[in-house]
Amino acid sequence: MKRTMMSLIGVAVALGAVTGVAAVAAPDGGERAARTTAGTGGARLPVQRSALLCPAPTSSEVGDTTYTAFAPKGAGAGTKKGTATLLPAGTVKEAGSSDSGGGTKNGGGKRSGKGKAGGADTAGSQTVPPRDTKPVAPLRQAGTPVTATTDSPDAPALVGAADGTLAPGWTVQQTTTIAAGSGRGLLGLSCTAPDTTFWFPGVSTDTDRQDYVHLTNPDSTPAVVDLELRGKDGTLGGSAGEDISVPAHTTVPVLLSTLTTSPTTNATLHVVAREGRVGAAVQASDSKLGSDWLPAAADPAPSVVLPGIPKDATSVRLVAIAPGDSDADLKVQLATPTGLITPAGLETLHVKSGMTTAVDLKDVTKGEAGSLVLTPTDSTSKAPVAAALRVIRGKGGNQEMAFIPATRPVEKRATVADNRDKGSTLSLVAPEKGKDAQVKVTASAGSGGGTPTTKTYTVKGGTTLDIAPPRPQGLKGGYALTVEPEPGSGPVYAARMLALPQGGVPAFTVQPLPDDRGSVVVPTAGQDLSVLTD
Repeated sequence: MKRTMMSLIGVAVALGAVTGVAAVAAPDGGERAARTTAGTGGARLPVQRSALLCPAPTSSEVGDTTYTAFAPKGAGAGTKKGTATLLPAGTVKEAGSSDSGGGTKNGGGKRSGKGKAGGADTAGSQTVPPRDTKPVAPLRQAGTPVTATTDSPDAPALVGAADGTLAPGWTVQQTTTIAAGSGRGLLGLSCTAPDTTFWFPGVSTDTDRQDYVHLTNPDSTPAVVDLELRGKDGTLGGSAGEDISVPAHTTVPVLLSTLTTSPTTNATLHVVAREGRVGAAVQASDSKLGSDWLPAAADPAPSVVLPGIPKDATSVRLVAIAPGDSDADLKVQLATPTGLITPAGLETLHVKSGMTTAVDLKDVTKGEAGSLVLTPTDSTSKAPVAAALRVIRGKGGNQEMAFIPATRPVEKRATVADNRDKGSTLSLVAPEKGKDAQVKVTASAGSGGGTPTTKTYTVKGGTTLDIAPPRPQGLKGGYALTVEPEPGSGPVYAARMLALPQGGVPAFTVQPLPDDRGSVVVPTAGQDLSVLTD
């Protein structure tokens, strides 16, 4: 029996590692804090391994990309020294294409990525191994970020793994600036963990947009992926997105407009890995509004929060889908610095089952930062929704777009890397009226030097707090921000905006800060496992 129990413990820890995410113990809490017994009677332990995938950044000749890797101090597994390394992945490209990079958003060749299950390559394509196999931004110690840069239009996707003390909380930010062209602007993405399903509300197959989904396989066996687009009337196109083969340790970029013959401005992409697992992110390029990454939305749920709408947003569009069997009727509220309000003319939103609904909120923030909160009009409704925002700053020919997907709450800890001396704004939202959130925010040491700084903030229930985050003393280089709710805090969600203006263009990108799930609850020896299976 004891042997069986230990095997179950190993399985639970392994499942935590498979999620590819990390860390719940406070940076100064150490292993003792991580071992706090959970309410189920199990022990909460830090993950021992985590995985991250970074898509190919761009094929632009005028693009510059910075990778920033970071792991918080104090929550690693025991005393085992950890490693965290990103390695270049191979790329599937169209036969005859001269572009061997993974990114295709800025005038690159159109690649359908179509193929059949079990094949090593996609139909009519070839797999190109990485030109360079050197590690990128390898991390050797927690608490201090490490950076790497590239200006190559052939920069590959990256497949990464961390273990030991660096596994919990390991995060990598990919930030790209493109100086000119239809994809000009600032693109930011927190590299993603591999999974088997993703929802992307807010994609487009319209003629003004080039949206590519990048599928990256971290494992040693091929993955088989299905892509489905859904518009206002349901599924778009036919079987073009079925049976896409993603070879081992390789990335496949797929142009979404090749999956349907009906150009659609507002759509939702559903990614399902039927065999294996992948990382997925959408790179969206607009001929007038620049470009950015659209991360996957949080798993569909009856209530969702979209944090961090900039105060100077000139246009905000909400795109939502109800993927279940029931329609969703939602109350729409904006959490402002002073409380929850209803946007003018939009008290409720009806989302039909299996269909995508979009609504323009215009300049909804009116000069005050805010976060969108969607809840069922009927408190007993369980109809799940997934949602995202397209946000525009600027006017006329100097406009830039970014995306804010619905995100998970910060339950224990969340981290975002690549904060600069100037340009970072942290948004904290406590969406439930009467449930204030107390949040500790830690600025790490800088990549080139500096002393960490910690500040604590109170976010009144039903409001958004928009702050210039703390900075390390004597900062040199970039730094990471770690957000931790204090014990007894109400629910809190977070997002970081990074603004790096390009001439008259207010270039920006927004990254949500979901909980990093860096620990798992495992049963203790001799525990009645029935409490875990009810």
